[in-house]
Amino acid sequence: MRASSATIHIDALRENLRRVRELAPGRKVMAIVKADGYGHGLERVARALQGADGFGVACIADGQRLRAAGVSQRIVVLSGLDEPADLSEMRRLNLESVVHHPVQIDWLAADRDARPLRVWLKIDTGMHRLGFAPPQVRDAYARLRELPSVHRDIGLMTHFANSDAFDDPLTTRQVDAFEAATAGLAGERALANSAGVLGWPEAHGDWVRAGGALYGISVVEGRVGADFGFRPAMTLSSRLIAINRLVRGDRIGYASTWQCPEDMAVGVVAIGYGDGYPRSAASGTPVLLDGRYAPIVGRVSMDLVTIDLRAHPQARIGDPVILWGRGLPVEDVAAHAGTIGYDLTCGVTRRVRFTEEAG
Repeated sequence: MRASSATIHIDALRENLRRVRELAPGRKVMAIVKADGYGHGLERVARALQGADGFGVACIADGQRLRAAGVSQRIVVLSGLDEPADLSEMRRLNLESVVHHPVQIDWLAADRDARPLRVWLKIDTGMHRLGFAPPQVRDAYARLRELPSVHRDIGLMTHFANSDAFDDPLTTRQVDAFEAATAGLAGERALANSAGVLGWPEAHGDWVRAGGALYGISVVEGRVGADFGFRPAMTLSSRLIAINRLVRGDRIGYASTWQCPEDMAVGVVAIGYGDGYPRSAASGTPVLLDGRYAPIVGRVSMDLVTIDLRAHPQARIGDPVILWGRGLPVEDVAAHAGTIGYDLTCGVTRRVRFTEEAG
């Protein structure tokens, strides 16, 4: 068995949910668990977050898994119906559908099932990805309210494009556009994603859709989850499997991109992009070796990374290495790799051994 493992901290997930409620008092929390719970394991995350008011998923298959795991809360399929045949399965599982396009209303209008489906009308206030433009909202809402196949309680939602920049006026414009488009319309409101929870209390609405925050991850530039009171829910780790004594001028790894500036020890860690560690992580990206920082040197390969041991003269084969998690924020690693923490946790592969830690 490979040494690479991902420890999921169940207590951190629960604590992060409590923190979201603290930041958005009185609001319902829709826990976003798409992408296999941001790489943490869908069923595992749902069990830990059983105190959430509902769950948001990307597809019906995720809803099937959650219901099979005994989840009884409301489940919202965020991309909605992909085809008319989805309606019967959504009703069987008591899932709720986002409606973001006129063709989805056409499918609902053609549906003859007497069981009304709960839907959320999505409004495009500036993300320009999915949703009805503000001038189309009232007509779409009226069409939905007329359909016997649709539950009378229609939710209203939008998605922020840049809420992680707390000084960007775009979010204020999006909130204003949402309020104007939905003025006088009945229905629960859901605007804020994780960054919206943190930086835009005026946008908390009736529901907040918390994603990355529940996993202890921030996408606010230069900030980590701990800065906002969140704890990392995943620690990715491995071990040193070799220590090599190299001389000044020796080059390391594919394409020989890093040269030893002096005689030195270089460690080899059993993890690579085949495990989901980013190949784009540049030399200098930190890892934790036995609790202290050490930088990566050379390119990340499929199975291995090499690290500078000059500050670790006591290092031994078998020593534990943390790639991200407790003690080393995933956001810091992501910054060195030119991406975001969500990308890294979602990318951990199936050959990594997953374990749970409850306390």
